[in-house]
Formats: sequence, C-alpha cells, structure tokens
Amino acid sequence: MTARRPSQVGILAPLRHRDFRLLWTGLVVSLLGDGIFLVAVAWEAYKIDDQPSALAGVGLATSAPQVVLLLFGGAVSDRLPRRMVLVAADSARALAVGSLAVLASLGHLGLWELWAVAFVIGAATAFAAPAFDAIVPTLVPEERLLEANGLDQFMRPAALQLLGPAIGGVLLTTVGSAGAFGTDALSFVISGCCIAALSPVASVTVPVESGSLWADIGVGLRYVRSQVWLWGTFVSATFTYLLFLGPTYVLVPYLVKNRLHGSAATLGVVLGLGGLGALSAAAVTAQVGDRGRHPITFLYAAWTGATLLVAGYGLVTLRWQLAALVFSVGALEAAGTVVWATLKQRLVPSRLLGRVSSIDWFVSTALMPLSYVLTPLVVRLVGVSATFELAGTLGAVVTLGFLFLPGMRTNERPTTAPEVAGR
Repeated sequence: MTARRPSQVGILAPLRHRDFRLLWTGLVVSLLGDGIFLVAVAWEAYKIDDQPSALAGVGLATSAPQVVLLLFGGAVSDRLPRRMVLVAADSARALAVGSLAVLASLGHLGLWELWAVAFVIGAATAFAAPAFDAIVPTLVPEERLLEANGLDQFMRPAALQLLGPAIGGVLLTTVGSAGAFGTDALSFVISGCCIAALSPVASVTVPVESGSLWADIGVGLRYVRSQVWLWGTFVSATFTYLLFLGPTYVLVPYLVKNRLHGSAATLGVVLGLGGLGALSAAAVTAQVGDRGRHPITFLYAAWTGATLLVAGYGLVTLRWQLAALVFSVGALEAAGTVVWATLKQRLVPSRLLGRVSSIDWFVSTALMPLSYVLTPLVVRLVGVSATFELAGTLGAVVTLGFLFLPGMRTNERPTTAPEVAGR
C-alpha cells in the first residue's frame, strides 16, 4: 500500500486532479437536476392519475430501454472515447427533459409524454452509466479510488436525494412543473459542458481484443463468468431489485401523499433525509479507507440491512418514522456501494471495465421493469403495507443468501498487483 502524505488524506483528495474535479462538478449539477426530476415526475404523475400504475409506468419506461441497451452501451464505452459517450448522453437527456418543460408550460403534459421522456432518459443512461464507471480510474491514481468513490457516493445522495428533491419541492410550489423540468434540462447542459472540457488524455480509448461489438461483449461475459464475486453479486442484485425497487420507487411518494397527507415539499424532505444518511455513510466509509479485512462480507451485510428496513415502510403512521427509515436505508446502501465500486475498479482490468460495468447494470436491473409492472398488481392484492413488508423481508433473505456462494469471499482481503495486470 502506498504511503499517504498527510495533505493527501481524506475524501477530498481526488479533487486535486483537474479532470476528476471537472467530472465531479458535472456529476453534482446533473444529480441536482435528477433529484428535482424525481419529485417533479412523481408529483406530476400522481396529479394526472392518482394510482400507483401512473408512476410505475414512468419506472417501466425508464428501466426497459436501459436493460435492453446496457451491454451495447458498455461495449461502446470501451471502444469510443468515454468523454464523447457521456456528452452525447447528457445532450439527449437535456433535449428530452426540456421538451417536458415546454409541454408543461403549454398545459399539454400527460402520462404518455412522461413515459416517452422516461424512455429516452433510460436509453441514454444505458450508455452513460458504464462510461462513467470506466472513466473514473483514468482520472485519479489507483490509490485514490476509494476516496474518489467515497466522494461520488457522498455527493450522489447529497445532490440526488437531499438537495435536489428539496429544490424540486420548492420549484413545484413556486414556478410549477415547467420550471422544475426546465431546471433539470439545464443541469444536463452544464454537465455536458464540464465533461467536454476534460483534457484529451481522458478521452483516450483502451485497445479492444476483437473486431465486433458482439465479440467484445462476449469477452466481458467470459471474464465475469470466471469471477464468482462478480456474477454472484450481479445475480443477487437482480432478484433483490425485483423485490424492492418497484415498491420503493412507486409507493413512497404514494405513501407520503395519501397516507401521511404530505405535500411535494414533504416528499422532498423525506427523500432528502435518505440522501443525508447516504452521504454521511459514504464520507465515513471513504475516510476509514481500506482498514476492513472483509469487504465483501461488509457490503453484503450493509445491503441486507438496507433491504430489511424497507419492510418497515409498511408500518409507518407518522412522517418522522418514514424519514428515519429512509435515512437508515440510504446510509446502509451507500456504505456498501462505496466498497463495491472500489473493488470493481481495483480488481477488474481497465480494458474490460466498461463492459463489466455494463454487465453489472444489465444483470442487476434485468428484472427491474417487471418490478414496476408487478407493484400495482401486488398492491391490489395485499395492500401497500404488506407490499413493503414482503419486499423488504424477502429481499433481505435473498441478498444474504448469495454471500454464502462457494468462492464468493475469495477477495476478502484484496491485493491489487495480480488482478490489475493489463491496466
């Protein structure tokens, strides 16, 4: 392990590098816009049709193209300059969300328009997500990856779940949905400009092994298949997301609006406290560093705890109870994600990182569209409370079970030298 000088220690150390600072700035701005969008699209969908199926349709429209295109997006991010991929994705999302602002200002915004824009956002994310994961290790030294991922997981919830929803709630009550969607569109423009300003070295592509995108994808799949800690975690996430992602996305706004009788601002505060929990845990995890000797056990324990707490959503009767649970879920999810992202970036060769990241997203979210489809149906059968309780309990059991796959904990005390050959 490289010795650290005192001035370099801490979660802010990666910001010493100009390109990472630009990437981070663009990320924060676009995540603020995403947080605004979360509140605006949920409130607008339930205003048009006060049924879980309205927001479930948004989730389905976002996740379906993302799942279909992720493997292709990962291969593209390993072939083309990742900076170019990210700028193109931001441009597409800016145009899509900007159209919602125009439609809302004209009074012609309906569910079909929300779903169509959600489709474009999901398709663009299929390219942006693997490209972002793959570009980070090219912008900071290897020994700074934990802090870089910690900073990412600190600012992601701070912007996406804390500040963004709070701003979204204020915008909805002051300038309406047109102003909220317009602000989100502007955030993508600013993000794209920041990424476009990265130095040319950040756009250098890594050599690929084959002559076709399908063959490139095959190389990535074979690598993942050889690593139990990768494919096991991917499959675990597939079933966990199926069980709890649809209910949390669709029913938390419904719970705030219809059971707790809150406003858009209330929803912003509840989601914001989840972000506060996440950023607190991310900061602590990054600051502690590599001291834990059981990273895989740690991340599975954190994710199991987060999923189990979702069951508590079905028991709440007061706003503060929901806020406390959302805070705790956000904290545990972020703690596990910091460790997970760092393990991938350290142990997966750089030439494969875009594809491995896309396979991660693809497998993990493969059943997510089904989760959105099933949520309204399950609610009709058992009610909102029982849906949360089933989702959290079953999701926790599934998550924990994958920790005991043979070979899952091979990298419990990872060393970087042998695994990163070829970076």
